Amino acid sequence: MNKILTSPSSFGQVGEEPFKFLSDNGYEVINNPYGRKLTEEEVIELAIDCIGIVAGVETISARVMDALPGLKCISRVGVGMDSVDLEYAKKKGIVVVNTPDGPTRSVAELTLAMTMALLRRVPQADANMKNGIWKKETGNLLFEKTVGVIGLGRIGKTVAQIFRSLGNSVIGYDPIEDTKWAAKYDIKLVPFNDVIKSADILTLHIPGSKDKKPIITKEIIAQMKPKAFLINISRGGVVDETSLEEALRTKQLSGAAVDVFSTEPYHGNLINLDNVVLTPHLGSYAEEGKLKMEIDAVMNLIDAFKRLQPTNYSSFIA
Repeated sequence: MNKILTSPSSFGQVGEEPFKFLSDNGYEVINNPYGRKLTEEEVIELAIDCIGIVAGVETISARVMDALPGLKCISRVGVGMDSVDLEYAKKKGIVVVNTPDGPTRSVAELTLAMTMALLRRVPQADANMKNGIWKKETGNLLFEKTVGVIGLGRIGKTVAQIFRSLGNSVIGYDPIEDTKWAAKYDIKLVPFNDVIKSADILTLHIPGSKDKKPIITKEIIAQMKPKAFLINISRGGVVDETSLEEALRTKQLSGAAVDVFSTEPYHGNLINLDNVVLTPHLGSYAEEGKLKMEIDAVMNLIDAFKRLQPTNYSSFIA
């Protein structure tokens, strides 16, 4: 029986449907037994006899692919492909697919939730109450704030539409301008630096840079409005965490909400600050969205194998 590794740490916890689809189509499932992100060595160990991987955020490098001679398809649960060496996969004729639609609403709604929690200091008030402290936290209104969105792909567009529907002025930047969409939803498209300088709330929905260097650097943070808020639910490493910490400590920024980190699990200095809301990379972790992504990833893999010809894999590389 053909074996498939399902590597995301919580795969199948929302529902059994993804496993059922695989078994019904003749695949034997090897599931991640560790309940965490796999190392390269663990991927190799678990997938050594597998023809496919339903992948999470673990690194699938050239070394991993070379160690898995039967691997023919990597189906990512999610959008980001930073953890997969796409060029090497193409060279080896390995199909790589993802699920671009699955996490859109989950991540967009978390962006709104994190923004509101940050503005109204909900985590601080909750912690006070649970520690027996009756303290009224004074926050800020979302009303009349200019929201800046960097990155207007599926998620960024949905975020922009949500804030616009709440009555906020929304400005955005993406290197590929969708002027028809912007006109339809009354979103103002402006240059990158104008978003940085004008936003009261800056929310990021961009992939990491190819060289892995931060896009939101100390110099970029210095251009932001005094007392602005920064929301990062995009990729770890997009924001210079040391510079963000400094800006929050000095109150250059009023606050930040962060769901993704350069190193995960995160144990850095941001955890010591009162004006930051931190979550453990749970952007897609809404039951409905998570199940959809897992099913989509499984069906992508099944469809890929149906299309593959035994002697010609490379023509179907996504």
